[in-house]
Amino acid sequence: MSLRRSLDSVLDTTLVGYTRIGHTVRSRGFEDLPSMAGSTVVVTGGTGGIGRAAAQRMARLGATVVVVGRDADKIGDTVAAIRDAGGDAAAERADLSLIGDVKALAGRLLARFSHIDVLVNNVGVLLPERTVTSAGLEATFATNLLGHFVLTGLLIPRLVESAPGRIINVSSGGMYAARISSDLESRHGEYDGKLAYARTKRGQMILTEIWADRLADLGVVVHAMHPGWAKTPGVRSGLPLFHTVTRPLLRTAEQGADTIVWLAAAPEAGESTGLFWHDRRPRNPHRLERTKETPEERAAFWRRLHDYAGWQDPLA
Repeated sequence: MSLRRSLDSVLDTTLVGYTRIGHTVRSRGFEDLPSMAGSTVVVTGGTGGIGRAAAQRMARLGATVVVVGRDADKIGDTVAAIRDAGGDAAAERADLSLIGDVKALAGRLLARFSHIDVLVNNVGVLLPERTVTSAGLEATFATNLLGHFVLTGLLIPRLVESAPGRIINVSSGGMYAARISSDLESRHGEYDGKLAYARTKRGQMILTEIWADRLADLGVVVHAMHPGWAKTPGVRSGLPLFHTVTRPLLRTAEQGADTIVWLAAAPEAGESTGLFWHDRRPRNPHRLERTKETPEERAAFWRRLHDYAGWQDPLA
């Protein structure tokens, strides 16, 4: 094992690996990314933090980036910044916690873009109190999991038509402490915002593996990634104490976004599927045996999401 890989392994077993120190050490071996000219990339949550940083960098690599967000002013600001820097960007407004919004967004994307090469499922929320959307669903589940499930399902045919394609799910180290629950909307017991968030991230990993299996022969790869501990508005608002304590060690949004862009652009990332990545290397999606779901739990989770989405699994 090379010294670089040995050091990476040491970082991977400590929390230091998630900090800016971990990224600084590992990035010494990172290669430049290739051009993404001609690619169309959809980024949810593309107006701030890691999503915005990823969108801007992919635009600098030549991609046409579709910035999806809820706030029209923030979308406009992000698109303008990309264009001012010489990149190509398009704006799409949608609230991913609302299935109606998601379905309408997918319809517009399919009508507007003849090919979609990369989908980055990035938007996420961590809420201190249980919140219900105007459609009657718990907001963390609806935003972090169901919205991306619906959007991805509706865009998969276009991604297949545009193959080779890539789906990138932005997860979190929080998933290491949680397993999927049948109580997807946190209806029972005292609400724990961190646990609800972690469960949705565990759910994203399950979807990554299921989609990877189903798309393996269709030219579309699916990956999940952990950005590390990054200094973003979401961390500041969702985890204020954590943000205060770890502020000197937090990564920049650009450092957190690096693996997203690598997964979207690097040829090596197209040679595998269904993996969990951090700092451009695949990592174990489980650190604790108790977070592993049974095949029956996985199948039930898959069926429940189809029930929420209002469609049947075409491959069931």
